[in-house]
Amino acid sequence: MTLAVTSPLALGRHEVWPPVVLAPMAGITNVAFRTLCREQGGGVYVCEMITTRALVERIPKTLKMIAFAPDEDFRSLQLYGVDPDVTAAAVRMVAEEGLADHIDLNFGCPVPKVTRRGGGSALPWRRRLFGRIVRQAVAAAAPAGIPVTVKMRKGIDDDHLTYVEAGLIAQEAGVAAVALHARTAQQRYSGNADWDSIATLKQALDVPVLGNGDIWEASDAMRMVAHTGADGVVVGRGCLGRPWLFADLSAAFAGTTSQALPTLGEVAAIMARHARLLVQALEDERHGCADFRKHIAWYLKGFPVGGDLRRSLAMISSLAELEDLLGKLDPAVPFPRESLGQPRGRINAPGKVSLPYGWLDSRDDDTVPDGAELDDSGG
Repeated sequence: MTLAVTSPLALGRHEVWPPVVLAPMAGITNVAFRTLCREQGGGVYVCEMITTRALVERIPKTLKMIAFAPDEDFRSLQLYGVDPDVTAAAVRMVAEEGLADHIDLNFGCPVPKVTRRGGGSALPWRRRLFGRIVRQAVAAAAPAGIPVTVKMRKGIDDDHLTYVEAGLIAQEAGVAAVALHARTAQQRYSGNADWDSIATLKQALDVPVLGNGDIWEASDAMRMVAHTGADGVVVGRGCLGRPWLFADLSAAFAGTTSQALPTLGEVAAIMARHARLLVQALEDERHGCADFRKHIAWYLKGFPVGGDLRRSLAMISSLAELEDLLGKLDPAVPFPRESLGQPRGRINAPGKVSLPYGWLDSRDDDTVPDGAELDDSGG
């Protein structure tokens, strides 16, 4: 298979190689997880989604969420917002205070608490509001030379597709690139990603297009870029419990084949380090260990680990407890090859998309919905 991507991804004055992006994932892509992933190879490693209102209001939890490691030389921040003015204020704050080197705008989140407020994957349907948000964000970032990108889905459902028009609007607004998760909001994380839609968007736009959806292995990334002509890939659920996937991706874009297959002992060492990094980042051992619990099942996926030990690991409250339990694993157990190429993380059924009342009535209504803004407490 011929590699379709042979040049770095240009994001403003920055050149990214390999053209691989860690998708922002709430509660996952904090500084600890990004550290593990960045050590595996180059790319763009995006922090958790940050809400514009909370950033502008300097909510302490939000300010902690945008912490970057001292050696992160391309600090990437994703913002969620529904109000163009608030979004612009947040971008201006990032630019003026030097908080990040790249801003991505979230128009892809399909969860009900977001779409019912008109945000995430619901927002591009209101094309004028979408255009205002992107234009004002790009304008606010321009004085600092910060590139702005957008990440979106195909649309609300198959009857309300928006991705090509939204891509063109974003391109006209001056974005550096567009990323497409090739599912609708209605699909959520079910079924198969429609890579043909990525190819369609690539043909419609002049700016770089990044493909997202169903990249479980480096070979999937190569198939995607060959099939779609995409300028790079965005990886989300495929790296859960597998930060070493980025080493495989770096090798694949360099034209070589590599597939990390760590033993259970090697995985246990990474798990212990991940937990330590979380404790360090959160400055609280109990909180850090509690935050690490959700990663247990992903790291151990496919390994023959008994239910009692899995349950104990999922209840840890200290690093010493974690180290003791990890010591009970057989370090010689080989990596379970049967888990390769399999979906990871959330897998759910399609569902009706929650939308504000009358949301579908007009494409050109650019009124900001009442109560549209979120904070970073999950509210």
